[in-house]
Amino acid sequence: MIKAPVRAIVAAIDAAAVAWCDAGFEPRVRARDAVVRRTGYSEPMIDYAFDRLFGSLRRDSIECVIEDELGSLDVLDGFVERSGRARAAALPAGRVCIVSSRTTVGVAIAPAIFALCAKCTVLVKDREDYLATAFFETLTSELPEIRDAVAARSWNGDAETATLREFDVVVAFGSDATLAEISSNLPYPTRMIGYGTKASAGYVAREALAGANAAAAIAAGAARDLILYESEGCLSLHALFVEEGGAIGVHEFTEHLATALRDVGAELPSVLDDASAPARRAAARDLAAFRGERYFADAGAQYLAVLDPPRASPPFFLPRTLGIHRVARPADAAAYLSRHGITLEALAIAGDRNDVRDLALRTKAARIARFGSLQAPSLGVFHGGRPRIAEFVSWIGDET
Repeated sequence: MIKAPVRAIVAAIDAAAVAWCDAGFEPRVRARDAVVRRTGYSEPMIDYAFDRLFGSLRRDSIECVIEDELGSLDVLDGFVERSGRARAAALPAGRVCIVSSRTTVGVAIAPAIFALCAKCTVLVKDREDYLATAFFETLTSELPEIRDAVAARSWNGDAETATLREFDVVVAFGSDATLAEISSNLPYPTRMIGYGTKASAGYVAREALAGANAAAAIAAGAARDLILYESEGCLSLHALFVEEGGAIGVHEFTEHLATALRDVGAELPSVLDDASAPARRAAARDLAAFRGERYFADAGAQYLAVLDPPRASPPFFLPRTLGIHRVARPADAAAYLSRHGITLEALAIAGDRNDVRDLALRTKAARIARFGSLQAPSLGVFHGGRPRIAEFVSWIGDET
């Protein structure tokens, strides 16, 4: 068990994150280059991801999450009075293993730091860019007392699944099939915290399309939500629903979106090794043309927006490719998502109506966001609908 006070752990995390917010910090530069090589994402995209990740790991934000979920930081250091009567302490759940995601940059770091705050020992099964490893080196230099409590090692996939049986808590990111395989190999009472296959969507209410400036701003946010991380993560914009009847029509809005895709694409260029992506976009473009659908794409098919693709077809799930569905009401969007069995991680909305918010409830979205912020959740948001730290502790009462 970690002996350092939780406030000392939080202070060390804050200091390490501040160092990693410096674009010229040498470990960050090396890690950025390694992540670029592994993912194929561009340097500006990885810098954005690092700024978002490490910029969120501030002392006040971390402490706020702990207080919201556990009542106070003090319960992590010993018995305290709760509810004006009983005394209780939050004990560490034990040994925690976190299996990192192939796509989402640094996704293992947030659960790792909260597991550390819960005074668990933490092992991250790192990807080959060794981002978690590099960050932990900075962290443990700030607080050497936790050096033996946190580590990262490379993850070799299915060959290592059996090794997860030695942990008390396993956190895993991946496909539903991967999570099912991991879970089936864990003994009782190992706690499994899984983050499986999800998508994100957007809904634009007619009231939000009051003029060209408003439409352009929504389109710019939607383009960023789509293009960041090459549309691969659960927080990427995978389907967009736009209501008819606004001052700016759906077709005109799609023109704004095409302009935004061009502009954001220039800001965040694609350097993916996958040479098939433009060819697949071109094939989707040609199919849209054959069907007589309106589409917007540049000459090299570096992006593609298709207006009113068939409702019977699922989202494209292609990098920088988006279907825009003309709808009359939120129920139309819910029906489409239900038809294709799509579970939402987040829903971006423009137009704050009750029935639009109800769409998030109907689709079980874990979060409602503004366009342009789908990929930038706050630290306190329940990713996947799960708490940040509560699952890393066990409560014990004091009868004295």
